[in-house]
Amino acid sequence: MTALAILGGVVLAGCGGPEATRAGTPAPASSPGPAAKTAPERMEGPPTMAPGPAGLTPVFERRAPAGPATGPGSPTPGSAAPGRGGEAADDKVVALTFDADMTADQGPRAEAGEHFDNPELIALLRRLKVPATVFMTGRWAEEYPDQARSIGTDPLFEIANHSYSHYAFSSPCYGLPTVEEGGMRGEVERAFDAIRKTGARQVVPYFRFPGGCYDDASRKALAPTGVTAVQWDVVSGDAFATDADAVAEQVLDGVEPGSLVVMHCTRSAAPVTGEAVRQVVPALRERGYRFVKVSELMRG
Repeated sequence: MTALAILGGVVLAGCGGPEATRAGTPAPASSPGPAAKTAPERMEGPPTMAPGPAGLTPVFERRAPAGPATGPGSPTPGSAAPGRGGEAADDKVVALTFDADMTADQGPRAEAGEHFDNPELIALLRRLKVPATVFMTGRWAEEYPDQARSIGTDPLFEIANHSYSHYAFSSPCYGLPTVEEGGMRGEVERAFDAIRKTGARQVVPYFRFPGGCYDDASRKALAPTGVTAVQWDVVSGDAFATDADAVAEQVLDGVEPGSLVVMHCTRSAAPVTGEAVRQVVPALRERGYRFVKVSELMRG
């Protein structure tokens, strides 16, 4: 059984978390583009359930490795034991999540022909009838409004918030520009506005920190928004990867009942994700797994 932690606050995950462990090759830290996928040292500790700031709701963390807990997700007095989402403990479910990354200043790169979208991946998920949650930046929604509307009006999918600009909410974070603490709430609200303006209706109150980078200040800043920040317990390694077989193997090696997988919907930064999904979906179904959205995994 996968030990998914509930960190009493926003759920944490992002386009730049610990995702290059085997299959991916991280971008240079100085790049202003999609964040590299190797995690900050502080996120390498095991997941736990710890009380967060008042007003924050539960969050997923990574599956715990052996050894003592470390880092900001470590247990605190009065915290609960590691847990899972709302699905029954013996139910073989898995949630695939896809980050639609685009920073606020990447418009010229999109105009020059760089693809921050991946419509073929979304079409593949439809053909395979795989429910999924897309964590979308507001800038991505503005660049690809038709795609955002199509995803957000399809009952197979739901759209969650990945900030407006994909700037970091704590620093350092792989060279990403950093949002001022006073602007963090606005990043979330502006992203929801941009997503809803496209006509998307399946929009859920979940949030993923850009780069997976966060601290107590950023968690407290988001408390008034009412979002739940969502992390992962399975790192796909698709970010900047060129070997789809390695990405698929990494996912299949990590998935357990109740797992939440982080992948990407950005061709420029994750060009082999679709190929990996073609392998992962039938393999997991052969093992008896069914796919659910994050809202279903966390229900209850």
